[in-house]
Amino acid sequence: MDTMHTTTDEIADGIFRISTWVPEVTPDGFTFNQFLVRGDESLLFHTGPRGLFPTVSEAVGRLIDPTTLRWVSFGHVEADESGSMNAWLATAPDCQVAFGALGCMVSLDDLCDRPPRPLAEGEVVDLGGRQLRQISTPHVPHGWEAQVLYEETTGTLLCGDLFSQVGRTEAITTDDIVGPALGAEAMFRSMALGPGTPTALHQLAALAPTTLAVMHGASFTGDCATALEQLATGCEELAGSLV
Repeated sequence: MDTMHTTTDEIADGIFRISTWVPEVTPDGFTFNQFLVRGDESLLFHTGPRGLFPTVSEAVGRLIDPTTLRWVSFGHVEADESGSMNAWLATAPDCQVAFGALGCMVSLDDLCDRPPRPLAEGEVVDLGGRQLRQISTPHVPHGWEAQVLYEETTGTLLCGDLFSQVGRTEAITTDDIVGPALGAEAMFRSMALGPGTPTALHQLAALAPTTLAVMHGASFTGDCATALEQLATGCEELAGSLV
């Protein structure tokens, strides 16, 4: 995977999508996206797996000096989200993993080569020009420690595996992403669908974000609250079909 081409696109002011299309995952391929939030203390959301570190770090180097990266975070502890976090800690001497306190306690205190920075529920990290709020979403889409980050200055929700889409996609779209996301969920069955799923999505919709930074597929700009509400309804229907 380290020979694959990785692209960079600015999806909101100072927020960059770093994307690698991997053809083997589905018949139409699958994108693995990281997001660099550039500020006085820049943050990388998702690291990619270890095999993608060379191409992702080269792409980050087109945006900032990689050795100055201050923070790494992600949606949950999984190879494509956090697999190369220690490579980033080795690259950037002042870098630290920032994650919800639960995830630090159950996994990251042991897995990180440097102690992580546990975030209190709803804590805001000031990057200098950007403000990232931590929001826990247990088991949504999956993982007890699951979280999202909300960049308050631009209204960008770093929403991880929510709205995953298959295939090679554009960087950002105004088209429907709910239908493709539900199609991907029908294919992968990756979400821990349950009563808490729509509740968490309704809470995120109440933020009224203007951009959804999606880990797999195109990001979205437009009526994000409606998209989150529609995803909640679709997840309820999918959960009902599994009973």
